[in-house]
Amino acid sequence: MANIKWETPLCGEGNNCFRIGTDADGNAYIAVAGQEDTYLTDTREALRSLIQDIKAGKADHLL
Repeated sequence: MANIKWETPLCGEGNNCFRIGTDADGNAYIAVAGQEDTYLTDTREALRSLIQDIKAGKADHLL
């Protein structure tokens, strides 16, 4: 398993909290808070785009 540095959980009202993490190789990770052993990984740019879309209300049903 990668050595992932997880950020503080991000939570929406009435929704699951999720965490974003990165590793020394520049990979980005996203997981439901408390379940960091099961995560998705992609480039930082791809996850940044996903988070921006969620914050803009384009994908709020994903939270």
